[in-house]
This record gives sequence, structure tokens and C-alpha cells, in this order.
Amino acid sequence: MKKYAVVTGACGGIGYATVQRLIRDGYQVLATSARPVEKAVDMFDEYGNAVTYLSANIGTTTERRTIIAQAQQLPRVDVLVNVAGVAPKVRNDLLEMTEESYDYVMDINTKGTLFLTQAVAKIMLAQEPDEKGQRGYIINISSLSAYTSSVSRGEYCISKAGVSMITQLFADRLAAHQITVNEIRPGIIATGMTAPVKAKYDHLIESGLLPNPRWGEPEDVAEAVAMFYSGSLRYTTGQSVDVDGGFHISRL
Repeated sequence: MKKYAVVTGACGGIGYATVQRLIRDGYQVLATSARPVEKAVDMFDEYGNAVTYLSANIGTTTERRTIIAQAQQLPRVDVLVNVAGVAPKVRNDLLEMTEESYDYVMDINTKGTLFLTQAVAKIMLAQEPDEKGQRGYIINISSLSAYTSSVSRGEYCISKAGVSMITQLFADRLAAHQITVNEIRPGIIATGMTAPVKAKYDHLIESGLLPNPRWGEPEDVAEAVAMFYSGSLRYTTGQSVDVDGGFHISRL
């Protein structure tokens, strides 16, 4: 049976690595991001018909509906990976956070993820189980910021904590229908989002912040995504996995 996946944020480091991994595993991928087609086409050319790229911002209702309409044209949707996310355009102290910045981050990271998941879950519910008895796998990419305070980007932390609860809610709602919903919390990953603060994180890593003292790579996260959609963890739902070099470990 041919397998189909939808990946948001597909032009970013984690999203692109996830698309590549899905294709290697034989999936047909609907890859979406807000990047214009003409700026993204070269990224996916080598994969031919294995990937369809759609330029759409999940933070807007109209463009989110475009993604959903495209997904409905697929024979089925076996996997949804919610990667799309943004950081604040300007890092401000919590006491200086603006409503505009809050709305910008929350509309994409949390509201967009919530309502796209809602729509794709309905597609999954309407389809027959696969050969493993599974209707679908939903994997949300949140962040260590879901539980770690960064007072210069509070809106981002709040948005990712929201993604964690979205995971719990949909896991609860969909478990009886053979759809698992799990979450990956990346740590310090070498992507476009972390590039502007590379010097800061280089120093923190060199100073012993991480038990595994290196930057994470997008492929590290993609491997965890593959673990969830492989079908080997069908009795696991509502779970979070930290891909963070051990950042989450409380140490003395």
C-alpha cells in the first residue's frame, strides 16, 4: 500500500530533513511552507514525483484551507508532521512583549498547528486502517521551550507549551480510532532559526550546558519522527521525546 504524508515547515532544516527521510522510506509527500514556490523548487527537484510542494502559511485561515484541500486530493494521509513554526521577529524582554508579536507567533505555532491537525485528523478518521491496523500518525515538533523559560521570547515559549497540550488533547481524542499523536521536543538544533544566536549557543555548549556537548542536526530530529511513523510504537500516544543532547536532565 502506497503511503502519503503531509509536512509543514518543509523548507526549514527540520522540515526538509523530515521530507527527505519520508521519501527514503517510500512515502509520497505533500510538503508545505510559506516560502514562495520559485524559492523552494530547487530544494525538491531531485525527488521528482515523490514530493509535491505547496506554498502556504498555516497561520492564515485561507492558506490553511488550501493545504487541507490539497491533502484531501491524496488517496489517504498516513502521516502528518507539524514542523512549521516561527520565533519572534524581535527578541524583547517579557515586560516589553507586544500583542503584535504574540499574535504573529501564536497564529502560526499554535493556532495553525491546532486547526490543521483538526482538519487532517478528520481525513484520517474517514480512511480505512493500513496493514498494521493504523489510520494515521501525527507528530508535532515543539521545543525545549515548551518547559524552559526564555524571558526574551516569552511568546515562543507559550506557543510551544500550547503545542504540547495540542498533542495531549488529540492523542486523547484519537487513540480509540487507531491514530497516534506524539511530540518531539528539539533542543539546540542547527537551523535557520538558531543561526542568529549561534555564538551564544556555541558558548553555552562549550561551557557544559549539554551532557552531549554538540549542536543537534535536523537529521537527529527526523530520525525521531521516523520512529513514530514506523508503526513500531502503535501503543504509544500522547508522549514527548526530547531530542536535545540531554538538556532536560536535571544535574548537580
